[in-house]
Amino acid sequence: MSDELRVQQRYWNDEANAFQRIYTHHKSGLSVWLDKIFRKDMYLRYEYTLMHCEPIEGRTFLDVGCGNGLYSIELAKRGARKVVGLDISENMLQLCRQNAQEQGVADRCSFVHGDLLDYQPDEQFDVTFGIGLFDYIRDAAPVLRKMREVTRDKVIASFPRFWTWRAPVRKIRLGVRGCPVYFYTKSGLLRMMKEAGFSETEIEKVVKLHCLVGKC
Repeated sequence: MSDELRVQQRYWNDEANAFQRIYTHHKSGLSVWLDKIFRKDMYLRYEYTLMHCEPIEGRTFLDVGCGNGLYSIELAKRGARKVVGLDISENMLQLCRQNAQEQGVADRCSFVHGDLLDYQPDEQFDVTFGIGLFDYIRDAAPVLRKMREVTRDKVIASFPRFWTWRAPVRKIRLGVRGCPVYFYTKSGLLRMMKEAGFSETEIEKVVKLHCLVGKC
Protein backbone atom coordinates (compact mmCIF):
# COMPACT_ATOMS: atom_id res chain seq x y z
CA MET A 1 0.00 0.00 0.00
CA SER A 2 1.32 3.44 -0.96
CA ASP A 3 2.04 6.17 1.60
CA GLU A 4 -0.93 8.15 0.23
CA LEU A 5 -3.28 5.21 0.81
CA ARG A 6 -1.96 4.76 4.33
CA VAL A 7 -2.84 8.39 5.06
CA GLN A 8 -6.34 7.79 3.69
CA GLN A 9 -6.64 4.59 5.70
CA ARG A 10 -5.82 6.35 8.97
CA TYR A 11 -8.27 9.14 8.19
CA TRP A 12 -11.20 6.81 7.42
CA ASN A 13 -10.47 4.53 10.35
CA ASP A 14 -10.80 7.61 12.57
CA GLU A 15 -13.91 8.92 10.75
CA ALA A 16 -15.85 5.64 10.40
CA ASN A 17 -18.37 6.21 13.18
CA ALA A 18 -18.93 9.87 12.27
CA PHE A 19 -19.52 8.85 8.64
CA GLN A 20 -22.08 6.27 9.72
CA ARG A 21 -24.02 8.89 11.69
CA ILE A 22 -24.51 11.04 8.56
CA TYR A 23 -26.75 8.39 7.03
CA THR A 24 -28.31 6.86 10.14
CA HIS A 25 -29.15 10.31 11.60
CA HIS A 26 -27.88 9.22 15.02
CA LYS A 27 -27.06 12.82 15.91
CA SER A 28 -28.83 15.98 17.05
CA GLY A 29 -31.82 17.33 15.13
CA LEU A 30 -29.84 20.44 14.21
CA SER A 31 -26.98 18.34 12.81
CA VAL A 32 -29.40 16.26 10.73
CA TRP A 33 -30.96 19.44 9.34
CA LEU A 34 -27.54 20.89 8.49
CA ASP A 35 -26.55 17.62 6.76
CA LYS A 36 -29.62 17.78 4.53
CA ILE A 37 -28.70 21.31 3.45
CA PHE A 38 -24.91 21.19 3.16
CA ARG A 39 -24.62 17.50 2.22
CA LYS A 40 -27.53 17.45 -0.21
CA ASP A 41 -25.30 16.01 -2.92
CA MET A 42 -24.59 12.94 -0.74
CA TYR A 43 -28.30 12.08 -0.68
CA LEU A 44 -28.83 12.85 -4.37
CA ARG A 45 -25.84 10.78 -5.50
CA TYR A 46 -27.30 7.85 -3.58
CA GLU A 47 -30.55 8.13 -5.55
CA TYR A 48 -28.62 8.59 -8.80
CA THR A 49 -26.51 5.49 -8.19
CA LEU A 50 -29.37 3.16 -7.28
CA MET A 51 -31.39 4.34 -10.28
CA HIS A 52 -28.51 3.65 -12.68
CA CYS A 53 -27.72 0.29 -11.07
CA GLU A 54 -31.00 -1.02 -12.48
CA PRO A 55 -31.69 -3.78 -13.30
CA ILE A 56 -30.52 -5.02 -9.89
CA GLU A 57 -32.21 -8.36 -9.25
CA GLY A 58 -30.01 -11.36 -9.92
CA ARG A 59 -26.96 -9.32 -10.89
CA THR A 60 -23.50 -8.82 -9.35
CA PHE A 61 -21.98 -5.57 -8.08
CA LEU A 62 -18.61 -4.29 -6.91
CA ASP A 63 -18.73 -1.31 -4.52
CA VAL A 64 -15.28 0.33 -4.54
CA GLY A 65 -14.66 2.41 -1.43
CA CYS A 66 -17.77 0.92 0.15
CA GLY A 67 -17.62 2.98 3.36
CA ASN A 68 -20.16 1.68 5.87
CA GLY A 69 -21.85 -0.54 3.28
CA LEU A 70 -24.90 1.64 2.67
CA TYR A 71 -25.01 1.05 -1.10
CA SER A 72 -23.97 -2.61 -0.95
CA ILE A 73 -26.62 -3.48 1.60
CA GLU A 74 -29.38 -1.66 -0.26
CA LEU A 75 -28.51 -3.48 -3.49
CA ALA A 76 -28.63 -6.82 -1.68
CA LYS A 77 -32.02 -5.89 -0.21
CA ARG A 78 -33.25 -5.12 -3.73
CA GLY A 79 -32.33 -8.57 -4.98
CA ALA A 80 -28.70 -8.44 -6.12
CA ARG A 81 -27.24 -11.93 -6.37
CA LYS A 82 -23.83 -10.91 -5.06
CA VAL A 83 -22.33 -7.65 -3.81
CA VAL A 84 -18.66 -7.22 -2.94
CA GLY A 85 -17.63 -4.13 -1.01
CA LEU A 86 -13.97 -3.12 -1.16
CA ASP A 87 -12.35 -0.62 1.21
CA ILE A 88 -8.95 0.24 2.72
CA SER A 89 -10.41 1.05 6.16
CA GLU A 90 -10.75 -1.88 8.55
CA ASN A 91 -13.10 0.13 10.77
CA MET A 92 -15.42 0.84 7.85
CA LEU A 93 -15.45 -2.85 6.92
CA GLN A 94 -16.34 -3.78 10.48
CA LEU A 95 -19.36 -1.47 10.21
CA CYS A 96 -20.26 -3.03 6.84
CA ARG A 97 -20.35 -6.54 8.25
CA GLN A 98 -22.31 -5.47 11.30
CA ASN A 99 -24.84 -3.52 9.20
CA ALA A 100 -25.27 -6.34 6.69
CA GLN A 101 -25.91 -8.81 9.50
CA GLU A 102 -28.48 -6.51 11.10
CA GLN A 103 -30.23 -5.97 7.75
CA GLY A 104 -30.37 -9.71 7.03
CA VAL A 105 -28.29 -9.67 3.83
CA ALA A 106 -24.94 -10.94 5.07
CA ASP A 107 -25.33 -14.05 2.88
CA ARG A 108 -25.22 -11.93 -0.30
CA CYS A 109 -22.65 -9.34 0.77
CA SER A 110 -18.95 -9.81 1.28
CA PHE A 111 -16.53 -7.09 2.31
CA VAL A 112 -12.88 -7.14 1.33
CA HIS A 113 -9.98 -5.15 2.75
CA GLY A 114 -7.68 -3.78 0.08
CA ASP A 115 -6.93 -1.50 -2.86
CA LEU A 116 -8.79 -1.98 -6.15
CA LEU A 117 -5.54 -1.93 -8.14
CA ASP A 118 -4.40 -5.04 -6.26
CA TYR A 119 -7.80 -6.78 -6.30
CA GLN A 120 -8.14 -9.87 -8.49
CA PRO A 121 -11.78 -11.07 -8.64
CA ASP A 122 -12.64 -14.56 -9.89
CA GLU A 123 -14.99 -13.12 -12.52
CA GLN A 124 -16.24 -9.81 -13.84
CA PHE A 125 -19.09 -7.95 -12.14
CA ASP A 126 -22.16 -6.72 -13.97
CA VAL A 127 -21.78 -3.26 -12.42
CA THR A 128 -18.90 -1.57 -10.58
CA PHE A 129 -19.33 1.75 -8.83
CA GLY A 130 -17.25 4.21 -6.84
CA ILE A 131 -19.25 6.87 -4.99
CA GLY A 132 -17.30 9.36 -2.88
CA LEU A 133 -14.18 7.50 -3.96
CA PHE A 134 -12.45 9.74 -6.48
CA ASP A 135 -12.57 12.73 -4.13
CA TYR A 136 -9.51 11.20 -2.46
CA ILE A 137 -7.58 9.74 -5.41
CA ARG A 138 -4.74 11.78 -6.91
CA ASP A 139 -4.62 9.85 -10.20
CA ALA A 140 -8.06 8.57 -11.23
CA ALA A 141 -6.99 7.12 -14.60
CA PRO A 142 -5.58 3.74 -13.44
CA VAL A 143 -8.55 3.22 -11.14
CA LEU A 144 -11.01 3.85 -13.98
CA ARG A 145 -9.11 1.42 -16.21
CA LYS A 146 -9.22 -1.26 -13.53
CA MET A 147 -12.93 -0.67 -12.93
CA ARG A 148 -13.59 -1.22 -16.61
CA GLU A 149 -11.46 -4.39 -16.64
CA VAL A 150 -13.45 -6.04 -13.86
CA THR A 151 -16.87 -5.04 -15.24
CA ARG A 152 -19.18 -6.52 -17.90
CA ASP A 153 -21.84 -3.86 -18.27
CA LYS A 154 -21.26 -0.42 -16.75
CA VAL A 155 -19.34 1.67 -14.24
CA ILE A 156 -20.98 4.36 -12.11
CA ALA A 157 -18.96 7.03 -10.30
CA SER A 158 -19.15 10.44 -8.68
CA PHE A 159 -16.53 13.21 -8.81
CA PRO A 160 -16.53 16.58 -7.01
CA ARG A 161 -16.75 19.43 -9.52
CA PHE A 162 -13.83 21.81 -9.83
CA TRP A 163 -15.63 25.12 -10.35
CA THR A 164 -17.74 25.43 -7.19
CA TRP A 165 -17.49 27.66 -4.12
CA ARG A 166 -17.17 24.56 -1.98
CA ALA A 167 -14.01 23.24 -3.65
CA PRO A 168 -11.41 25.54 -2.00
CA VAL A 169 -13.23 25.45 1.35
CA ARG A 170 -13.30 21.67 1.36
CA LYS A 171 -9.69 21.39 0.18
CA ILE A 172 -8.50 23.55 3.07
CA ARG A 173 -10.77 21.93 5.68
CA LEU A 174 -9.72 18.37 4.85
CA GLY A 175 -6.13 19.30 4.07
CA VAL A 176 -5.48 20.53 7.60
CA ARG A 177 -6.80 17.17 8.83
CA GLY A 178 -4.31 15.30 6.68
CA CYS A 179 -6.78 14.23 3.99
CA PRO A 180 -6.03 15.58 0.50
CA VAL A 181 -9.06 16.02 -1.76
CA TYR A 182 -9.24 16.39 -5.55
CA PHE A 183 -11.66 18.02 -8.01
CA TYR A 184 -12.58 17.38 -11.64
CA THR A 185 -13.82 19.06 -14.80
CA LYS A 186 -16.29 17.49 -17.21
CA SER A 187 -13.85 17.67 -20.13
CA GLY A 188 -11.14 15.99 -18.06
CA LEU A 189 -13.47 13.18 -17.06
CA LEU A 190 -14.59 12.56 -20.63
CA ARG A 191 -10.96 12.35 -21.72
CA MET A 192 -10.03 9.90 -18.93
CA MET A 193 -13.07 7.72 -19.60
CA LYS A 194 -12.19 7.49 -23.29
CA GLU A 195 -8.57 6.67 -22.49
CA ALA A 196 -9.75 4.00 -20.03
CA GLY A 197 -11.59 2.26 -22.87
CA PHE A 198 -15.23 3.01 -22.14
CA SER A 199 -17.41 2.87 -25.25
CA GLU A 200 -19.81 5.57 -24.07
CA THR A 201 -19.99 7.99 -21.11
CA GLU A 202 -22.95 9.98 -19.81
CA ILE A 203 -22.25 12.76 -17.26
CA GLU A 204 -24.86 14.53 -15.16
CA LYS A 205 -24.37 17.49 -12.83
CA VAL A 206 -25.70 16.63 -9.36
CA VAL A 207 -25.39 19.73 -7.17
CA LYS A 208 -21.61 20.05 -6.64
CA LEU A 209 -20.80 16.70 -8.25
CA HIS A 210 -20.27 15.15 -11.65
CA CYS A 211 -22.03 11.77 -11.68
CA LEU A 212 -21.36 9.51 -14.60
CA VAL A 213 -22.15 6.16 -16.17
CA GLY A 214 -19.57 4.52 -18.41
CA LYS A 215 -20.54 1.66 -20.72
CA CYS A 216 -17.95 -1.10 -20.91
